[in-house]
Amino acid sequence: MKAYRFLIPFFTLALFTTCSRDTAIRNPYLTELGFRYTIDLNLPQFVLLNTIGNPVYIGSAGVGIRGVFVMNTGFDQFMAFEASCPNHAPNSCSTLKLDGQNAVCDCEGYTYSLFTGQLLNRPEDGKNYYDMLYYQTLRSGATIVISN
Repeated sequence: MKAYRFLIPFFTLALFTTCSRDTAIRNPYLTELGFRYTIDLNLPQFVLLNTIGNPVYIGSAGVGIRGVFVMNTGFDQFMAFEASCPNHAPNSCSTLKLDGQNAVCDCEGYTYSLFTGQLLNRPEDGKNYYDMLYYQTLRSGATIVISN
């Protein structure tokens, strides 16, 4: 029984020293703004979101940095991403453009998937490249709330 008394503090110490903090790499080009925007899927400008794979751009003031892309990815799941290219500071050409189910940056021609937000044509030059900035979505009936 005395041997177990020694082991309990040892395992407790080992547990606390092996846990690490969140080491997520923040995008240095895009500031994360706090906002909340509600979409009514019954409105004509958002009716495309009732079908899987149809993205919609929301460019309203106060929604993201340069607006938000929203897409129905299936199984009542919606993805929302920042419309400013994540691989350079916002400028005159950094607002992404829709190209089917992708978003393209006019500055460098970077292409991002609106299903996952991933950079699809990542250069192999050893530099850090960022995927699209994700915003939370919550669906309740015919309403989707996008927030950050």
